[in-house]
Amino acid sequence: MMQIFLTRIFSFSPGVINVDERTKIASYDWKLHGVNTESINFNSTKGKVVLINYWATWCPPCIAEMPSLQDLYTEYKDDVVFLFITNEVDEDIYKFINGKKYNYPVYRSLGHDPSPLEHKTIPATYLLDKEGNIVIHKVGAADWNTNNVKEIIDKLVATTQK
Repeated sequence: MMQIFLTRIFSFSPGVINVDERTKIASYDWKLHGVNTESINFNSTKGKVVLINYWATWCPPCIAEMPSLQDLYTEYKDDVVFLFITNEVDEDIYKFINGKKYNYPVYRSLGHDPSPLEHKTIPATYLLDKEGNIVIHKVGAADWNTNNVKEIIDKLVATTQK
């Protein structure tokens, strides 16, 4: 518990990737099994702002950032597609999210994650613009419910797709 507490204290808002250094999602063909929501194909997120968070119930940094992600989800769930992805079994996921009173949508990947969403460390979070460009890529815990993050999301949501 102390590690989670300390991680929360020292978590900062994630930084934005410079426009000329952003990478783009290579393929939207990615099937996701919905644990507490409908299963989807990532194709359905094309043209939308998307936040993808890879996490696990046993990961202290993941647990530390979850309250801020839940708050962000509560505020932006109508404007942003949130994909919380784990490879754990349903029972463990339900126990965790019900115990914490989280209601964000949890998925399990049914194939290879699209490039460049390949990661080795969790938590790993990606914020994508409507064109599929990675605007934020953060490995490790962050405070996601900040004015900085909200300003970025507001701009991305307001931007019309090219």
